[in-house]
Amino acid sequence: MNNVDPKSVKSCILSGNAILGIELGSTRIKTILIDQDHTPIITGNYDWENRFENHMWTYDIKDIWKGISASYLDMSTRLRSKYEVSLTSVKAIGISAMMHGYMAFNKKGQLLVPFRTWRNTNTGAAADALTKLFHYNIPQRWSIAHLYQAILNAEPHVQDLAYITTLSGYIHKMLTGQRVLGIGDASGMFPVDIATGTFNQTMISQFNALIRDRNYSWKLEEILPSVLQAGTYAGRLTKEGAWLLDPSGCLKPGIPLCPPEGDAGTGMVATNSVAPRTGNVSAGTSVFAMIVLEQELKSVHPEIDMVTTPSGHLVAMAHANNCTSDINAWVELFREFSVLTGHAVDKDTLYPLLYNLALEGDADCGGLLSYGYYSGENVLPLDEGRPLFIRTPDSHFNLANFMKTHLYAALAALKIGMDILTNEEHVKIDTIYGHGGFFKTPIVGQRIMAAALGTSVTVRKTAGEGGAWGIAVLASYLVNNPSDKSLENFLKSVVFSNDDSICLKPYQNEIDGFAQFIHRFKQGLPVEQSAIRQIPSS
Repeated sequence: MNNVDPKSVKSCILSGNAILGIELGSTRIKTILIDQDHTPIITGNYDWENRFENHMWTYDIKDIWKGISASYLDMSTRLRSKYEVSLTSVKAIGISAMMHGYMAFNKKGQLLVPFRTWRNTNTGAAADALTKLFHYNIPQRWSIAHLYQAILNAEPHVQDLAYITTLSGYIHKMLTGQRVLGIGDASGMFPVDIATGTFNQTMISQFNALIRDRNYSWKLEEILPSVLQAGTYAGRLTKEGAWLLDPSGCLKPGIPLCPPEGDAGTGMVATNSVAPRTGNVSAGTSVFAMIVLEQELKSVHPEIDMVTTPSGHLVAMAHANNCTSDINAWVELFREFSVLTGHAVDKDTLYPLLYNLALEGDADCGGLLSYGYYSGENVLPLDEGRPLFIRTPDSHFNLANFMKTHLYAALAALKIGMDILTNEEHVKIDTIYGHGGFFKTPIVGQRIMAAALGTSVTVRKTAGEGGAWGIAVLASYLVNNPSDKSLENFLKSVVFSNDDSICLKPYQNEIDGFAQFIHRFKQGLPVEQSAIRQIPSS
């Protein structure tokens, strides 16, 4: 994090000019405070994990609010400790969270079924049927796929629906009372019409006709949130909302909020990749590449999501549900071993140590294979996941190759999806920006990603702050854009005017080595598929 002058921080806080951003990621809830120059002042964190309950990936609703308030408390405590100032108000607030999934509520605002996250892959029948109906790819993660699958399953809660939303939309409603959603997050619920900036009305009519014989008391347009583009006023923090964020009562109500967004949109903002022919890769628990398109794709690809930037530009997204979870599990195993030896090494030391060692591995990982799948992958396709590590008797088995294999495997599904865009659709990409935990260790994640995609990868210093910083920037765009610049121009001329990026070009031997690994990876997929069939999950 950049160093900022304590006097300027105090002035910014006391004048109410700081901006607050909160993002709920897969494994961490992060709260960030930035100043007028979009420089991070302080952050707070809360670690959490999804649960696999009743064959569904979920987060308990109580954990959502416990995590948000704990993350906010961590931020405010650090702020008081470092700068001797308390936070009572900010200029604007932004809320971001994991995209997709299904949160269904009745008229009383009660959650009808546990939150179904993007990670679930039980909606295949619904996704396939809707893709055929709309002639538009509907991935299993999307909210409409979850809703239609619940209808196909004749789940009784569907009759009582008053509205459905995403995680960011739910939190925003609890803070403001407004049932709205940023267009980027909305485009992962149901297809949007780029021309009108709202949900596709033709497809809404098709869906209503599809379920007419069910005789529900609602129509689809009645239960979806209103769609807002970046820079649009999205309500103010209520008294009840202020207490949810800050149970101490210090934070005052009345603060404006920008439209709530998904982690894909905030990732695009955090990397300044919202203009056509730019793209970014967000790599953490999941991994996805977002490429801003110049025109519609020629064909419908079930492996490619079509979403939008927070300002409404069309985006092709290659998404994989699994990325660093298996890497994290192995690092934890190494940490346990270090404790056992009497020479405990913490994770902040282990990660860069092991990541850098991976660069010493063979270009093709020495014949090793890994399938770090905790959940299914529609790109491959896999309905479920079984983490596997495979080697042959003659493979080059050492720690460097072992770590490199897991880093390569974390990007395998993404690579297969991206090849569709570049090889079949001939999508042109000028710049790829990387952000997320995969890039936290300098250089290593960039080199691995560059080898996978066969193109230069740029990482900015602020990219480590991730989507929390991105949503804070979107909140700033709401209140600090007097000249009415487009989001692209605001980012270019105001936020990123002083570029602090590092760009790495791929090494040809690493491109070739990754290609050899992917060939072997595809050959071994039947082993993973067999493990899913033969070894039941708990």
